[in-house]
Amino acid sequence: MDQAVHPVATAPARTRTITWEDPLVSARTGSTLSGIDYLRAVAQRKLPPPPIALLLGFDLEEVAEGRVVFTAETGEHQYNPIGVIHGGLAATLLDSAMGCAVHSLLPQGRGYTTLEIKVNYVRAIKRESGPLRAIGTVVHLGGKTATAEASLLDGAGRLVAHATTTCMLFGAAAE
Repeated sequence: MDQAVHPVATAPARTRTITWEDPLVSARTGSTLSGIDYLRAVAQRKLPPPPIALLLGFDLEEVAEGRVVFTAETGEHQYNPIGVIHGGLAATLLDSAMGCAVHSLLPQGRGYTTLEIKVNYVRAIKRESGPLRAIGTVVHLGGKTATAEASLLDGAGRLVAHATTTCMLFGAAAE
């Protein structure tokens, strides 16, 4: 039996506009720096953030050897059809935190890419959840792979998701 779709009263449309710089300029500069120096340059606004960070509303807040912290605003522009912030935002923040934690330990000329990621969602995220903090740390750095973990906390410091990753390392190995 078909159910009729009932029109819903709508509020005025909302908009979100972002502006970004050519990401390849920053990437080329980054290839001349160690991982930690590149990440610090982005965090200190000496290099522009990647467009994904502007689009999703997150920022690189802290950089240390083997540890990074991203923060993110929460808002209805990140909602999915069931009325909560899409889990893809949590996954992106966790992936960024873990990958950049690995990157922070790499010398100039080495790179990484995510081979796999496992995310556990603990509670729903809403715009009222406040600013999110993704804290990533390296668990193991080898010659060909690295592993890392991250926690995603809401504005009250409650765990909303956590993850682990394996990254593949490439480029010239450190001496």
